[in-house]
Amino acid sequence: MKRVVVGLSGGVDSSVAAYLLQQEGYEVIGMFMKNWHDESVTISDDCPWIDDSNDALMVAESLGIPFQVIDLSKEYKERIVNYMFDEYKQGRTPNPDVLCNREIKFDVFLKAAMELGADYVATGHYCQKEMNENREWELLSGKDTSKDQSYFLCQITQEQLSKALFPIGGLLKSDVRKIASEMNLVTADKKDSQGLCFVGKIKLPDFLQQQLEAKKGPVIEIPSDMNQYEKYSLISNDDLETLCQPFSYTEDDGEEVSQHSGAHFYTIGQRKGLHIGGRPLPSFVIATDTVNNIVYSGQTDEHPSLNRIALKVEDHSVNWISQQSNQMSECYEFRIRYRQLLQKGKLIQKDGATYVLFDEKQKGVSPGQFVAWYKEGILLGSGVIES
Repeated sequence: MKRVVVGLSGGVDSSVAAYLLQQEGYEVIGMFMKNWHDESVTISDDCPWIDDSNDALMVAESLGIPFQVIDLSKEYKERIVNYMFDEYKQGRTPNPDVLCNREIKFDVFLKAAMELGADYVATGHYCQKEMNENREWELLSGKDTSKDQSYFLCQITQEQLSKALFPIGGLLKSDVRKIASEMNLVTADKKDSQGLCFVGKIKLPDFLQQQLEAKKGPVIEIPSDMNQYEKYSLISNDDLETLCQPFSYTEDDGEEVSQHSGAHFYTIGQRKGLHIGGRPLPSFVIATDTVNNIVYSGQTDEHPSLNRIALKVEDHSVNWISQQSNQMSECYEFRIRYRQLLQKGKLIQKDGATYVLFDEKQKGVSPGQFVAWYKEGILLGSGVIES
């Protein structure tokens, strides 16, 4: 009998994943990851990770499977939290959930499971895997396109994928809740988590403001008719390096329209939290300068600074899940954020650098984000956006 350790998060998806594996004949062990307990930071008044852990325990008891809690807070702080804060301090936009899967769930947690004699680890992700003709595993989108979470796994390796199981990947969310209800699992009607990976019910903006120092500075509104935008529109698609260069601004390029509490709290494309009133159209963050503590804004999400036709990928971050799919200068479909509709474009390697040239301009491209590329529903690879 194969042994599998399920990452029970206290949510309905991992609960049903454990049940389905049990029904398939696996020896199932439930394990809850405790990723954060720094008492110097008040994440929530009611210690939500304890509630999630208790729910995970009740699910394990209902299924009659062993259960334990593993403390990964040291590794989580070193690999996820510190990196995340460093990125925000530099005005970049990291994705902690992508990092959590690569560095915690399918690395530290996977190794802990192997020490228990497990053959696999399983999670409640809405994605699937299958083996290709070269006997390499491929990562597929989940059946429920509205819940597809393959993007969050875009940085895992072939070795990690070979040890992973995704029992609910072929189900709709409604099917998952129906199964949980039929089994009288305590998580059947529990709302989906909106917080950080296995940390609890904490929203990212709140978390950042408890870790990064607040510092007032100006919000400078940039007009949409600057000369550099016209020059950008004339750049040839063959000049990828120039196409990917960010627009640069100074305070003299616009007018101060508000004050902010710290440039590192804002990300490109953000609308909430600018506190700009009296403008004819909605305002969005178009750039940040964390060195001089300036936030630059523009009116409407059609502002030229928010819409780019190309991006550059950090070469050291490029991850191909299978070697068979490792082909540059190919047409793929891309995603730069979770739940974004797939966007057509081309992956190009030129002069030792890797670029994505989109068929249509993309909104809110920000350094630090992950760009993932797909073909026919298969997530082939990904990398970190440099510019």
